[in-house]
Amino acid sequence: MSLDHRLSAEHEQLRRTVEEFAREVVAPKIGDFYERHEFPYEIVREMGRMGLFGLPFPEEYGGMGGDYLALGIALEELARVDSSVAITLEAGVSLGAMPVYRFGTEDQKREWLPRLCSGETLGAFGLTEPDCGSDAGGTRTTAVRDGDAWVINGTKCFITNSGTDITGLVTVTAVTGRKDDGRPEISSIIVPSGTAGFTVAAPYSKVGWNASDTRELSFSDVRVPLANLLGEEGRGYAQFLRILDEGRIAISALATGLAQGCVDESVTYARERHAFGRPIGVNQAIQFKIADMETRAHMARIGWRDAASRLTQGEPFKKEAAIAKLYSSTVAVDNARDATQIHGGYGFMNEYPVARMWRDSKILEIGEGTSEVQRMLIARELGLPG
Repeated sequence: MSLDHRLSAEHEQLRRTVEEFAREVVAPKIGDFYERHEFPYEIVREMGRMGLFGLPFPEEYGGMGGDYLALGIALEELARVDSSVAITLEAGVSLGAMPVYRFGTEDQKREWLPRLCSGETLGAFGLTEPDCGSDAGGTRTTAVRDGDAWVINGTKCFITNSGTDITGLVTVTAVTGRKDDGRPEISSIIVPSGTAGFTVAAPYSKVGWNASDTRELSFSDVRVPLANLLGEEGRGYAQFLRILDEGRIAISALATGLAQGCVDESVTYARERHAFGRPIGVNQAIQFKIADMETRAHMARIGWRDAASRLTQGEPFKKEAAIAKLYSSTVAVDNARDATQIHGGYGFMNEYPVARMWRDSKILEIGEGTSEVQRMLIARELGLPG
């Protein structure tokens, strides 16, 4: 395949449009939302009107008819300004709507995708549990057949977009049976918001992503129709592995955006900040640090675009997605640290975007597969034993 990842005219137009939106609409407002730990509903509604939540979905379901590259471009440009807004889009699309599109019945797609694509409704992905973490195969939430319904019991944690006023559904992974060798059979089930017994806790107090919604969920004898099964019974584990593979491309694009935003802010600051009678940007120590930051962001961009291109063309992409996620998340943390250092004391003040970027960067090495998990995946794809 070609490694030429220059954007087409259509993708470049999308990039410019989202860049303008991020600079003119998101940037002036998001700091206040962030400090109040408040979800930015109006910004999200505007993103919906722009079609961002429908970017990779077919027009027949209310989408924009684009691809995963288009989603990554939007995420990168948003994250150059703010990661809370970017993760709301990422989770709403790759974790909320994508499972319905990939594995849902035609009726499920017709019911949910138009609202999810418009941003009128947000979806969430209920995978992580308090006692499991990266061991998703250790799921303890259960779903038992009872007549024409599934009865769900269990707890999920760290679930993005799960408790907003516009959240419409959570796709929950649950044990629905046992294999012959005793291992659990895990299935995915759609649970609409407001279902009796489905409780959404108060928002977490987080280090970063403070303008995004993250909650713990509990299910106490929650009854949903058998028709809410998403995909094949017992195939939930394989389904969410596919969703996570794709989601790592999206998270990589977001991490690249944060890394590039650190470059943007550092260049501006180095030009404007004077010390000893001249801009600090004339100092070679500052220039080299920013040059290294730009190099990292550039290489991270190549990584996620390569993985996205492979996905779009129907080629294997698991290894490339893991590489992109591992590298870009490391780059985001490194660039956030260096940008804070360049800003000196001001980098420690929340009024400066780099302070927000510093707080937002660390989760990128954890969410949707830790860096350690990415190394395991890469090693396995290389054929190493384990």
